[in-house]
Amino acid sequence: MESPRDRRPPDSRRPSRDAGRGRWWNAAWFDVLQFTVFVAALLGLVVSGAIGMGYNWQWYRVPEYLVRIVEGELLWGPLAHGLLVTLELTGWSVLVTLAIGLAAALLRLSDSFSGRIVAKVYVEAVRSTPLLIQVYLFYFVLGPILGLDRFWVGVLALSIFEGAFAGEVIRAGILSVRRGQWEAGASLGLSRRQLYRSVVLPQAVPLMLPPLTGIVISLVRNSAIVSVIAVFDLTTEARNIIAETFLSFEIWITVAAIYLAFTVALSVAANRLEHHVRA
Repeated sequence: MESPRDRRPPDSRRPSRDAGRGRWWNAAWFDVLQFTVFVAALLGLVVSGAIGMGYNWQWYRVPEYLVRIVEGELLWGPLAHGLLVTLELTGWSVLVTLAIGLAAALLRLSDSFSGRIVAKVYVEAVRSTPLLIQVYLFYFVLGPILGLDRFWVGVLALSIFEGAFAGEVIRAGILSVRRGQWEAGASLGLSRRQLYRSVVLPQAVPLMLPPLTGIVISLVRNSAIVSVIAVFDLTTEARNIIAETFLSFEIWITVAAIYLAFTVALSVAANRLEHHVRA
């Protein structure tokens, strides 16, 4: 026998997914319009502030600090050289961060009591202290002891800081693998190393990619802090140019745009890699 609930029209039983798609505020053109208005308002605020300060815009001078042509020869400017240092610093830091994060995660999951304690203390100590203080400690204390120059002090400080967060991401990804997968691998006689390599990590890596991408992007942003120990990265070169030319707005806006372009490119590449891994 049909109940009164079943006699209701189909559309009244549950809200349609397409109910709001035909409205103008859900249209793509309205999203573009909102973004355009926001960007225009932000630029207007910056320009009005600069006008109120009596600032003299000199954008024509910025390109020479990126690249210039002298007697037919292409020469890279200080901002370009700083960007190369930032890219190199970031590349090494990502590799060391992933290695430290993997080691911390495996120690947290190991059967060793001392290993778990060491990893726990490392994660809590690093996550509970400011990165700037850690950079100074590495530069003034560990750097001279280990004989590291400024560049590698920056790499080590950034890697140890971000490695604590990466370790928790990797540990969570490993723990997300169902217990039955562990038991199935053990029943096949796989060693713990083979189990991680062949069963656990292939399933956990796709789950780790989104948060690890966020950590890499955070590492790119945090790399600017190495300017306090005079590593000639993009931020340090920008500060030197501003000290010489007083082009504060132009240089900092240019540097911000470079960082933005770099992080957006990383996000796009990570999304494509995630889709490829999940396919």
